[in-house]
Amino acid sequence: MRHRIGQRGYSAVAPENTLPAFAAAVRAGATHVEFDVRTTADGVPVVIHDRTLDRTTTASGYVGDRPASMVLSLDAGSWFSPAYEGVRVPRLATTLDLLAPAAAEILLEFKSPVTVDQVEVIVELIAGHDLFDRTTIQAVNPDVVAMVRAAAPQMRRGLLREGVADNTVPLALELGVSCCNPSVDDVLAARRRSTDCSPTASR
Repeated sequence: MRHRIGQRGYSAVAPENTLPAFAAAVRAGATHVEFDVRTTADGVPVVIHDRTLDRTTTASGYVGDRPASMVLSLDAGSWFSPAYEGVRVPRLATTLDLLAPAAAEILLEFKSPVTVDQVEVIVELIAGHDLFDRTTIQAVNPDVVAMVRAAAPQMRRGLLREGVADNTVPLALELGVSCCNPSVDDVLAARRRSTDCSPTASR
């Protein structure tokens, strides 16, 4: 089966990580919807990629330094197109409300920094929406993946890597992940390196 992944929703036609982008991904038949989660200063999980508000909202500063009342009130659409002026940064809970009736799998990326308490809150939200079987929580930081394993051993986990290092496979096995995503080019390059370095019999 070929997967059709809506990264940050259908972010080619609507502002990334917003409800219109997620709705568009579902309408387009995405098999997976991917998005990023951060937590506000007062502990509310919100959907936004960057650590700061600057690129995709009308404000500035760190998401984790701002209260939810401020972050959730921000325009997160006009940077993409005037047609999306007034689209807000969504809560994770609202995003799950939208995606729960759909068939798409959910790829939820934890963006660092993350605490154990924040992981537990988000796991509880996923469970409350009955989405355990459709959700994979992934992160670049292996310590965060380990937190997810501790909080919810039955939750599918993913390790995000930009390349293939010597410890990539052992680390993925240690963390018990169901997916690890170095690019095809990275995997092929690693295979070539392995072949180039393999011993050959003398003639």
